[in-house]
Formats: sequence, structure tokens, C-alpha cells
Amino acid sequence: MSRAIAVIAFALLAMRGSALADDALWALLKGGGQVVMIRHAAAPGTGDPPGFRIDDCSAQRNLSEAGREEARQIGAVFRARGIPVGRVLSSRWCRCLETARLAFGRAEPWPALESLFRDPNLEEARTREVRQLVSRPFMGANLILVTHNFNIRALTGISPASGEMVVITPGGDRRFRVAGRLAPRALR
Repeated sequence: MSRAIAVIAFALLAMRGSALADDALWALLKGGGQVVMIRHAAAPGTGDPPGFRIDDCSAQRNLSEAGREEARQIGAVFRARGIPVGRVLSSRWCRCLETARLAFGRAEPWPALESLFRDPNLEEARTREVRQLVSRPFMGANLILVTHNFNIRALTGISPASGEMVVITPGGDRRFRVAGRLAPRALR
């Protein structure tokens, strides 16, 4: 019985620590000057269907209704917490553009954020381009990048869940620091 109590106590402490870490990240974001990489919200399946076309959302894997709600919730939490949002750059994939638009009301397509899944040969060049952007220190509102799991993993080594955010602090000279992660549960 005492082992079960110890496991429960450890789980409660871990959850409390996680909430404290989330609060610290939100405070960091409130100060601006951060980059937030967001994996698009929930889109059932993996990859894109045969016949995929970048200019045709009906030929792509798209957000589910739950994913649309998740994207709206991201924006609602940013507004409720007073998080300043500057540019919102997005992959041209419809699930990324829709996530950005539902969350922040706008999206500027940027090819460097496009999925690496379809053509891994582009990984090095695209990751280098994103690294140059996220490492440049800046003042003011946070930069939002809405992209795919593969892209975030190639840059940071983190494989985020749908709708998860990776907060990056620019360090200059093509360096940055991952300040932390905000899982979809942090949006509640």
C-alpha cells in the first residue's frame, strides 16, 4: 500500500512541477522576443493521401473538428494571457495554414516550414533557413511558426504532439535555446 501512495505522491508532484514550468514559459512569452514553433493541430492520419497537391486542400490531410477547436483554443489562451503575437509564418500545407488562421487570424506562408516528410532531401537547407531566423534576437511581439513534426524535430530534436508548442529563445550567431514546451493540456 505504501508503494502505491508513493507513486501517487510522485505523480502529483510531477504534475505540479509541470504546471509551474508552464507558468514560467507563459511569463517568458508575455515579455516577447521569443519564437513559438507550433505543430499543426490534430489532423487524423499520417502523411498525405495519394494525389496530394499543395494548392488543393481537398487532396490533403486536414484538421479534424477537434483540431479546429484545438487551434481556436491556442489563440484564446494567447489572448487571455496577454501574449504579444507578431508575425505568424506557416507551412503552405492546409492543416498548418488553418491552425495559424484559427489561432491568430492570419498566416504568412513560408516555404522553409513546409513538410520534410515528402522530400527529406530538403531537410538540411530548410532547417538551416529556419535556424537562421530563430537564432536572431529581436525585441517586441513573439514570432509564431506553424509547421510539422518532422521540421520541429530536425531543428530542435523534439517530436511534439499535435498542437504542442516549442518555445525558443534566440541566442544570435545561429544559436538558440529551447526554453521549454507547452503541451495542449497547458491550454486549459
